[in-house]
Amino acid sequence: MSGFDFSLLFKGGPMMWVLAVLGLLGLVLFIERTLYLHRGQIRAKAFVEGVKNILAKRRLIEALTVCEETPGPVAAVVKAALLHADDDAVAMRFHVQEAAVVELPAIERRLGAIAAIAQVAPLVGLLGTLLGFITTFVAFEKGDYVTASSLSAGMWQALLSTAGSLMLAIPAHLAHHFLSGRVRAIVRDVEWSANEIMKFLLTEYRGKTPGEDPTQAPAPDQAP
Repeated sequence: MSGFDFSLLFKGGPMMWVLAVLGLLGLVLFIERTLYLHRGQIRAKAFVEGVKNILAKRRLIEALTVCEETPGPVAAVVKAALLHADDDAVAMRFHVQEAAVVELPAIERRLGAIAAIAQVAPLVGLLGTLLGFITTFVAFEKGDYVTASSLSAGMWQALLSTAGSLMLAIPAHLAHHFLSGRVRAIVRDVEWSANEIMKFLLTEYRGKTPGEDPTQAPAPDQAP
């Protein structure tokens, strides 16, 4: 069985070059995002438990140093909680949410560009298909006798543009789905880690009773 003849791609017309540029851009974005998310996704449970063990020994500076040396949004929100370990629950939650607002958009960056490539590629292929049909009809109008070679140029352009756009759009959709799943996993880790470290700081670290709700602000004293 013979392999794919890559020389056919040159018969796809100008839209094949547009698809090639989009494909190269999508590949670069996918590799960059994959490496970035891999670096930012840590074992959140093990990390938070390690920070708790350090805090249990009253070594706040050491815990902050561990957060500084650990990449990713989980370490950033834990660090924000540690920096305000002496604040009340409302103030601590505000600063943790502020850190999350800064960190989370960074992990979602460029996913929209990959989604756009997946959506635009079929439209580029459709345009190439129409240009191919136009080329074919122009060949018909040039004379009463049209050779097969003059007609095949437009048909090749139409068919290859459609095939090329689908060959780009399908993996682009899969790449976006894969990266979106990684982002959702990191967001869940951030939410769990933030809640867990705040509970620890407001209960065990301060010596409060576990029955108290650390995430709620203390109710104001009511007059009798």
